[in-house]
Amino acid sequence: MAEIVRMPKLSDTMTEGVVAEWHKKVGDSIESGELLAEIETDKATMEFESFQEGVLLHIGVEKGQNAPVDSILAILGEKGEDIQDLLKDEKAPEEEIEPPKEEKPVAKVEPVIATPVETVPVIQTSSISNNSFPPAESISNLGSKASPLAKKLAEERGINLKFVNGTGTDGRIVKRDIDNFQGKSSITGQESFIDESVSPMRKVIAQRLAESKFSAPHFYLTVSINMDNAIASRIAINNSITPSKISFNDFVVKAAAVSLKDHPKVNASWHGDFIRYNNHVHIGVAVAVDEGLLVPVVRFANEKSLTHIGEEVKTFAKKAKDKKLQPEEWEGNTFTISNLGMFGIDNFTAIVNPPDACILAIGGIQEIPIVKNGEIVPGNIMKVTLSCDHRVVDGAVGSAFLNSFKNYLENPVLLLGKDSI
Repeated sequence: MAEIVRMPKLSDTMTEGVVAEWHKKVGDSIESGELLAEIETDKATMEFESFQEGVLLHIGVEKGQNAPVDSILAILGEKGEDIQDLLKDEKAPEEEIEPPKEEKPVAKVEPVIATPVETVPVIQTSSISNNSFPPAESISNLGSKASPLAKKLAEERGINLKFVNGTGTDGRIVKRDIDNFQGKSSITGQESFIDESVSPMRKVIAQRLAESKFSAPHFYLTVSINMDNAIASRIAINNSITPSKISFNDFVVKAAAVSLKDHPKVNASWHGDFIRYNNHVHIGVAVAVDEGLLVPVVRFANEKSLTHIGEEVKTFAKKAKDKKLQPEEWEGNTFTISNLGMFGIDNFTAIVNPPDACILAIGGIQEIPIVKNGEIVPGNIMKVTLSCDHRVVDGAVGSAFLNSFKNYLENPVLLLGKDSI
């Protein structure tokens, strides 16, 4: 007997999926557990194995198309089996037509004859605003002192002769006046645009961030951090201690993780009638991909070395760009970091990434003059901004966290314990 294979829900936020690839075609035999298709969710492209067996009789969603969760993805059954009734039953609820309502007799109403009222004719006059343009066909009428050629060119170019200064005899508008006219014109170029379907990933990003921005009362705290010591430490580590090169982002993740252990009230989330304070530190690291943003999670980041963090983030970034991240790799964050410093951004604010109470926005390192020991010297400054959900984190709590974070980056030796490199 034929069975419907429905679009699976492959992530907690998935509402629809896109068929990235079919591995079977109509008429092929399929065993249970055999790869049927690849489904693109809001976060990744995942392989979908069939839980049924039989012959593929019908494909409900073609490659590249999207469909809601639980809609017909395919139908499996015996070769030659009639599936029309199955398809008809599935569509029936959507095609039900509301029966026509019984018309109630309407009482006949006798017309009421109004008493004639004497009317006074109104003479309408037209006027032209200095900032508006009349229809193209009437443009030529506005310039009585214009040559026929000038009028023709003005109509073609959408120029209102009212605004053109004539340089001919007695102020007559001539061809050169039209050619030299730099004023307003109704013709500025050809309008065009491209409509692109919103991907499942972009839809979920839009939904989640809109909910966060408009439901969580955000406030922002910004500090400037002197990165001179962090730069020197990174150079020393990369030149002598380990074959794995570390980045400034690795310092940022480690410093944030250790600071969260110092200030657990920031490592929290809002749950309506209670606040959850997490004892573990799972740092979400925002990764830009073509269709939006993914946030893979570095788990127990406070316990990991700089090189371990760096290798893990690189692996996640590649998997994110290849759409190979798995649910367990993007779920469970307790705090998020968004770093746009490598894109030349000096400073920005980020939207809190649910369920976190805070997100840390990292700007680029700028070499600027600073005052040190009473003298102006060159310094390397990095600005960071903490976005906080005020339902969970107060200003004093957020400030204390930022001060600890700044202290660790300005004194990276505090991060470089025995197992921290």
